[in-house]
Amino acid sequence: MTGAPGHAMKLIVLDRDGTINEDRDDYVKSEEEWEPLPGALEAIARLHHAGYHIVLATNQSGLGRGLFDMATLNGIHLKMNTALAKVGGRIDAVFFCPHAPDDACECRKPLPGLFKRIAERYGVGLAGVPSAGDSLRDLQAAAAAGCAPHLVRTGKAGALDAATFAHWLEQVPGTTVHADLGEFADFVIQRERDQRHAAGGPESVYGRLE
Repeated sequence: MTGAPGHAMKLIVLDRDGTINEDRDDYVKSEEEWEPLPGALEAIARLHHAGYHIVLATNQSGLGRGLFDMATLNGIHLKMNTALAKVGGRIDAVFFCPHAPDDACECRKPLPGLFKRIAERYGVGLAGVPSAGDSLRDLQAAAAAGCAPHLVRTGKAGALDAATFAHWLEQVPGTTVHADLGEFADFVIQRERDQRHAAGGPESVYGRLE
């Protein structure tokens, strides 16, 4: 996947829980517990139609804690991909950390290990690649990998008090904030549309805002 000839691959990295689907304090442990956030699947579809390759980078410590197994995680992602297909969306790949916090791994966000694996898999640099999530560790991992960090005010970020919200933004300078994944998708598509227009190129192939 290298995109159109002569063009760099257009990549976006997303968190899962709290960004695409409802977050749960007791973890998403089954297909039944996975419920998409309003408008999130349609947002991914808009990005897909705009030519972006979308991959997930998600901590799934429930595996390491023994709360669910790989078959269940695969079932959850099958439900997600089936729901996405119904609205014209697609996620290219899911990169996940299966470890519990005390496993001392290198892939659990806020460490950038998952992002490094994404860069290696696709053979691309991550400088400036948009990455959206709902937690401080999502922002920290994205920034450590060179991505452009975006915070969606859903999931964990949806319940922040003003002081904690300000602290997060101080921790990761340059973070762009959006109400939800739909607003993030609109921002990314509009920014590319503006850049193409400024360069004198066509706008129509860069998706549409709804």
